[in-house]
Amino acid sequence: MTAPGKPIVILLVEDNMGDAGLAKHALRAWGGAHTLFHVQDGVDCMTFLRQDGEYADVPRPDLILLDINMPRMNGHETLKAIRADDLLRDIVVVVMTTSTSEVDVSLCYQRGANSYIAKPVEYDHYLSLMRQVGDYWSQVVRLPVFHGKAC
Repeated sequence: MTAPGKPIVILLVEDNMGDAGLAKHALRAWGGAHTLFHVQDGVDCMTFLRQDGEYADVPRPDLILLDINMPRMNGHETLKAIRADDLLRDIVVVVMTTSTSEVDVSLCYQRGANSYIAKPVEYDHYLSLMRQVGDYWSQVVRLPVFHGKAC
């Protein structure tokens, strides 16, 4: 579990800059202790998670907020790659997308998503949702602690 009072590290994987800005704003409004990083697609997500190149000094995220529809490497492919990597598979991945397709929902859960959330269209609902997500993953559940090797 993340230590009480320790900020939760969140990686937002979102190609739409408007949605990314809204998520960042909503997380600031949430007010919970967190550190937020943002990448725009699955390729950058995997580079971040493997701490390669420009991401050599970034912390390992406790929580990934993953969009599905992205260029280069979409959310389905990214989720599959995360779950296939022994050093990454225990990171919590919450799919947050505009898709309400049952096919997308099923595929994400089959590939190991911890949650699947359809993004609300209304601003107030989006803010409320992000508060709930932040509270749930930082205060309600226990998150695994990474010790630098596969379990």
